[in-house]
Amino acid sequence: MEFLLCVAQYLLIMLVIVAVGALGAFIGITLRKRKNAKELTKDAEIQDRN
Repeated sequence: MEFLLCVAQYLLIMLVIVAVGALGAFIGITLRKRKNAKELTKDAEIQDRN
């Protein structure tokens, strides 16, 4: 029984670590897309002025 509790604890920790990593990746991708969109808009405004 103690072995099963130990395995369950490690699985829970692994799930938490995977969830944090996935959340970080999602936030990073979202922020990068937003930054790229801002840069494209800024570049388009500069080209319109010229």
